[in-house]
Amino acid sequence: MSAATKEVKRITTHVLKNMKVQGEKISMLTAYDYSMARILDEAGIEVLLVGDSASNVMAGHETTLPIKLDQMIYHAQSVIRAVKRSFVVVDLPFGSYQGNKMKALESAIRIMKESGAHAVKLEGGEDIIESIKKILSAGIPVMGHLGLTPQSIYKFGTYTVRAKEEEEASRLIRDANLLDETGCFGIVLEKISAKLGKEVSEQISIPTIGIGAGPGTDGQVLVTHDLLGITKDFKPRFLRRYLDLYGTIKHAAQQYMLDVKRQDFPNEKEQY
Repeated sequence: MSAATKEVKRITTHVLKNMKVQGEKISMLTAYDYSMARILDEAGIEVLLVGDSASNVMAGHETTLPIKLDQMIYHAQSVIRAVKRSFVVVDLPFGSYQGNKMKALESAIRIMKESGAHAVKLEGGEDIIESIKKILSAGIPVMGHLGLTPQSIYKFGTYTVRAKEEEEASRLIRDANLLDETGCFGIVLEKISAKLGKEVSEQISIPTIGIGAGPGTDGQVLVTHDLLGITKDFKPRFLRRYLDLYGTIKHAAQQYMLDVKRQDFPNEKEQY
């Protein structure tokens, strides 16, 4: 742990900016509930993302599109109750900000007021810049998201690496600079080449958090359930599994079932 975070009681946008300046990498993981958020906060993770990936991980949807603003607020409330140090960012869900800056502001205000979160995240660049400006005008910190933007999956038609062609890569660089100049405090870069991730990170003044964007970004983010091996079918190249909890939990549940059926649980010490 560097001087940037050693004595910090609460992570803020200012702390994150200093981490970039001092060259300390930022750790970010997803959280959707109180129990997991408490563990991650105590582990020292700087940023917790209440992601719209809850649509996939928690609700079993194929995409992030179905999750609603009320549901995002519910997850955010649960996470906020657990944290003492981490900075909590909440995704604005699909349909809550695109094409209508006033609706974007209302959505962001609801998240901040009703959950107590610290910031919101939006997908896109120039196409949503008016919504970002409106939210920032209310004093709400905004994190951007470029590259593969899952809310636009039907537009892309695939989850493949983005910005491989020069035109799209140039547009991504322009969007990153625009988000920086507009006042965003950070940007998630998803599924782009390591070369482009490094180039963008070196060009802009705000922290970049990569997911499948190489080691040259200012930090990394993963979906916690993927990292822990609770999900088993999702196997992208950028994912490192630190545990196999799917198998561990399944084995524990099977052992419990057997103990119940053979009347081994509860035993004499496990009753009143």
